[in-house]
Amino acid sequence: MLTGGVVGVAVVLAVLAALLPWERPLALAHPSAVGVASAIALVGLAQLAQLRVRVGRGTVSVSWGETAFVLGFALAPPGWLPAATLVGAAAAWLLITWLNGQRAVADVLHLAACLALGTSGAIWVAYAITGGSMSGTRAHLGLIAGAATYLAITLGLAVLTLSVHRDATPAQIVARALHAKLPMFVGNVLVGLSALYALVNEPLWLLALAPVLWLLQRTYRYHLRAEEERRVWEAFARATRTLGGPTEAAVAEAGLRGALDVFGARRAEIEVSLPPAPVDSESGRGDRRYLGDALPDAVPGAAPGPVISRTMAVGGTTVGELTVWLAEPTMPAARDELAVSAYADVLAGALHDAATRERLALLDARVAHDGVHDQLTGLANRRALLADGEELLRSLHRDQAVAVLLLDLNNFREINGTLGHGAGDDVLRTVAVRLTDLARKGELVARLGDDEFALLLPAVATLTDSATSLRGAPSPLPQAVRRAREIVDSLGLPTEIGGVRLVLDVAVGVVVERAGHADLSELIRRASIALEQAKELHVGVAAYDSARDASSTDHLALPAELHDALIAKDQLILMLQPEVDLDTGAPTGVEALIRWNHPRRGLLTPAVFVETVEVGELLAPFTRYVLDRALEAAAAWAAAGVDVPVSVNVSARSLLDATFPAQVADALRRHRMVPGRLVLEITESVAVSDQGVVDEVLAALREMQVQISVDDFGTGFSSLAFVTRVRVDELKVDRSFVTEMTDSPAAAAVVRGAVELGARLGARVVAEGVETAEQRAALLALGCTAAQGYHFSRPLPVDKIVPALVHLADAAPAKIVPLRADGAS
Repeated sequence: MLTGGVVGVAVVLAVLAALLPWERPLALAHPSAVGVASAIALVGLAQLAQLRVRVGRGTVSVSWGETAFVLGFALAPPGWLPAATLVGAAAAWLLITWLNGQRAVADVLHLAACLALGTSGAIWVAYAITGGSMSGTRAHLGLIAGAATYLAITLGLAVLTLSVHRDATPAQIVARALHAKLPMFVGNVLVGLSALYALVNEPLWLLALAPVLWLLQRTYRYHLRAEEERRVWEAFARATRTLGGPTEAAVAEAGLRGALDVFGARRAEIEVSLPPAPVDSESGRGDRRYLGDALPDAVPGAAPGPVISRTMAVGGTTVGELTVWLAEPTMPAARDELAVSAYADVLAGALHDAATRERLALLDARVAHDGVHDQLTGLANRRALLADGEELLRSLHRDQAVAVLLLDLNNFREINGTLGHGAGDDVLRTVAVRLTDLARKGELVARLGDDEFALLLPAVATLTDSATSLRGAPSPLPQAVRRAREIVDSLGLPTEIGGVRLVLDVAVGVVVERAGHADLSELIRRASIALEQAKELHVGVAAYDSARDASSTDHLALPAELHDALIAKDQLILMLQPEVDLDTGAPTGVEALIRWNHPRRGLLTPAVFVETVEVGELLAPFTRYVLDRALEAAAAWAAAGVDVPVSVNVSARSLLDATFPAQVADALRRHRMVPGRLVLEITESVAVSDQGVVDEVLAALREMQVQISVDDFGTGFSSLAFVTRVRVDELKVDRSFVTEMTDSPAAAAVVRGAVELGARLGARVVAEGVETAEQRAALLALGCTAAQGYHFSRPLPVDKIVPALVHLADAAPAKIVPLRADGAS
C-alpha cells in the first residue's frame, strides 16, 4: 500500500510538472531534450555512486542526489526534472539489483518514486526563489533551498518506510540518517554549485572535478564505515551485557535479540550441542538441539540476505552453531564475519556458563531431594519426617491428639536370605506403595531404615473419654489402633515377589499423645517400645504402655514439676562462675548457670530439663526468672565495686520472639542495671533459625547496648555464618577444644583461629573449661586473654560470688604495658 501510494503520487506530480508552463532558466544554450537527457544521466550516475547506512534492520541510501538536482535544474526545464529523476533513478537501481542477483522491482519503483517526490518539492522551492533566473546570489540561494527541500522530503519518506517495516524507531532513523547525510549534503551542494560555475564559465575546469569527486566519495565511504563500526561495537557491548541469563533458553533468547541488533540481521538462529540433562547419562550424549531462532516481523520483499554461520566452542568443546542472515543483498564484508565470530565466542561462553549453572542447580536439587527422601522407595526419610513432623505438630493445637504408627516386617530377613536382596527391595517398594495409598490427606509416611516404616497421624479421635485415654492409661485411642489394624490387613494381602506369592507379616507399634506435650523424636521412641511389645507378644498391633518405659513418667511429669519450681522460687538455684583474665587472674565477667534442686530426684543439671523448657510454654517465665536472678546478683557485686558483666544463656526460641527485647529492657530497668553489663550467650543453632526475626531481635538488643556472645564457638559451621551476619562482642571457645588442644594440633588450630577471628571482629575470646595450668599456659601462648573453668573457680552460689570476685580483683597484679623497646615502663 505504501509503495503504490508513493509511486502513484510521484507519477501524478511528474506529469503535472511536465504540463505546467515553466520558464526555463537560461544557464546554457542547448535544446531541452539534451537537458532532460543530461538530467536523467546525472540522476542515474548519482544513484550508482550511492552509499548505504544501516538503521536497525533496514538501510538508508546516501547518494549524490543534491548534486544531480543542482545541475539538472540548470540544464533541463524544471517541469521535466521529476520525470527525469523517476526514469534515471529507476534505471540505476534496476541495474544495481540486477548485478546483485535480485529482482525487487517493487522496491526499485518505491525508491525511484521517493526521489521523484523529493525533486518535485525541490523544483517548486528553487523556482519560487530564483524566479527562473540562474544568475546572482538569488540563484545560489534558490538552488541551496531546493537541495535542502530534496533532502527533507527524501529523508521523511525513508523514515516513513522504515517505520512501517518496523526496522527501527523514527527517532533512531532520523538521528542515524542525518548524522550520515549532513556532511555529504554540504559537499554535494558545493560540488553541484562548483560544477555549474565551471560549466557556464570554464568547462575545462570540469576535468579537475573528477579527482575531487573521487576523494569525496572515498571520504564519505570512510566516514560511514567508521560510524557503522562504532554502532556495531556499541550494539555488541549492549548485547553481551544481556547474556548472563540463568538458563540456556534465557541466554539464547538474549543472544538472538542481540544478533538482530548488532548485525541488523533479518534472521538469527541458534543450535546448541550441549547435553540437556547432567544427571541422566542416557540423555546427556550431546545431541544437537534446535534451541530457537529470531525472525523479525515479515516484510514483503525483505527476504533474508547473505548467511554467516559460525561454530560456537569453549575450550575445544563445541557448544553449538550461530547462523545470521544479513539484511544487505551484497556479500558480507570481512568485518561482518569477524563481528559474527566474536559474537559467537561470547555467546558460546554465556551458553556454557548457563548450562553449567543449570547442571549445578539440578545436582543441588537432586542432593537436596536425596537428603530428605529414601532412594529405594521415594518416601520421606527419618530426617524429613522429624523436620516436617515437628513443623506439623507445632501448627496444631497443643491439646490435639496425634498418633505415630511404627511398622516392621517380621519375615523380611527370611525373604532377603531366600529370594535375595533384589526381592527384598521389591518387598520394600510394595510396602511403600501400599502405605502411600492408605495414607490420608495431611498424614506423613516415611521409611526410617531397613524394613521399618512410620506413619504420623496429625488428627485422631477417640470413642472414649479423651481425658482418660491421654493420661498414660494402657489402652490407646481406639481410632489409631483401628487404623493400625487396617494397615496390617492391607499389607498382609498376598503379593508376588520374584515369582513367589508372599504374605507379608507386619507388626505395628502405636503411640498417642497431645501435640504440645511431646516432640516427634519422643513419640517415635515410644512407638518403638510398643513395636517391640508387638513382636514379643506375636500380635499385629500393640499400643504404647508407659509401664514398660522407665523414663516416661519423669519425662511427662517434668513440665508440671518445673512449673511448680518456678512458683516455689527455692528449687531453681542460680550458680555463678567467674571469667578471668588469663594473664592477671582479674575477673572479667560472670556466667550465670541454673541448677534444679528437685524435691524427689535431687540436684538436676540443665541437660535434664532445658529441652522441656524450650519445647513447652515455660520458656518465657523461665527466662524471666534466670534474668531476674542474674541481674540481682550483678547489682550486688556492682555495689561492692566490681565492675564486670553477667552472662546469661538465651534459647534460640527466645530470639524468635519479637517481644524479647522489651522483656530484657524491663528486667534491666527493674534492677537499675546498665545494659552494657548484660551479656546474652547464644548457641550456634540461632544461626540456622529464621534469620529475619532473629536479626530484628538482635538488632533491637544491640541498639539497647546489650552485649552478644556466641557460646560453644567452633562446634559447627553455622557459628561462622552467624558472626558474619551479626556483630558480636564475645566468642566462647567450646571446652572440647580447650581440653584437647595440648595434645591435638587440630584443636589448637581451632582455638588460634577463634582468637584471630575475635581480634579481627573486635570481640573478646573466652576459653571454656580450663582445668589445668598447662591449658592456661597454652591459651596464653595462642593469644587468648580470658577464660573460665575449674582451674580458676567452680560455679559458686549467689551468697559467695561477691567475696570471690573481690578476692580475685584484689589479688590480681597491675597490668603493666611496656612503652619502650628496652623494657622500661
